[in-house]
Amino acid sequence: MKYFVILLAMAFSIISCNGPVKKEVKEPTVAASPLPEDKEKKDTANFTTMEWIDSVKDYGKIMEGQKLEVAFRFRNTGTRPLVIESVHPSCGCTVADPPKEPIAPGAEGEIKGSFDSNGKSGQQHKTIEVNANTRYRQDHEVSFTVDVQKKS
Repeated sequence: MKYFVILLAMAFSIISCNGPVKKEVKEPTVAASPLPEDKEKKDTANFTTMEWIDSVKDYGKIMEGQKLEVAFRFRNTGTRPLVIESVHPSCGCTVADPPKEPIAPGAEGEIKGSFDSNGKSGQQHKTIEVNANTRYRQDHEVSFTVDVQKKS
């Protein structure tokens, strides 16, 4: 009987510590209208197509510590402006910048970047993920290789 009372007291204390469960009910919020440029990026009616003129490059040999400028050209092959939303290099040694303005249908654009070979040696393979308002897929990948020669 003594154990039963202790067990009952423990159960009661556990239940009372938790208290009643309260669910937080959030009021529906009305989001502000997206900016026209944001709407264009997500609206599939504004999707276009692109063709990479050069999406893979081999820059040969460079000396350790040298900064290498890279560029990848593309063409808007669709009927709507091409918006490069973002670029994401695969590591911190590479930086890249998307074009600031939309690329008109039929026009060419370029993803520019640089690779810092400081502290690197040997064959390096780097990628940059490019997000754009393109049909079928919005993520594209460009890449380059470079052979970094160690300083003597």
